[in-house]
Amino acid sequence: MIKNPFARAVPAALLCAVASVSAMTLPARADIKDYQFQLLQQEAKVGEAVVAVRLVDSRTGKPVPDAVIFAKRLDMAPDSMQEMVTRIEQLPSTEPGIYRFKAKLSMAGGWRLSLGAKVQGETGTVEDKLVFQAVK
Repeated sequence: MIKNPFARAVPAALLCAVASVSAMTLPARADIKDYQFQLLQQEAKVGEAVVAVRLVDSRTGKPVPDAVIFAKRLDMAPDSMQEMVTRIEQLPSTEPGIYRFKAKLSMAGGWRLSLGAKVQGETGTVEDKLVFQAVK
């Protein structure tokens, strides 16, 4: 019995061709670490303040709209006062990818904004800690 040397090569080549076409048609997924929050200002006034952040895709630099912010905390950890916490309220967005929060900053010093968010279509959680100064 004579075996055809192409009997195994042809199915293997077809399988590779199908896999490459499938890979080209699927969108590349981002890693959750490709997203980050950025402060829009490094200072805020003591008292009623609005703190704004931008969520960006660090691969493209583009803002990420419609993320769901489910965790937020504002404390004075940068000044070694983690127990000094203030209430924080999310405000409506003024533009895509910008997330605003209202808080009462009771004293001047370093404040840390901790955020947790879900990005539409991605698995995992974007977590970030941003530090800014409250000034009189």
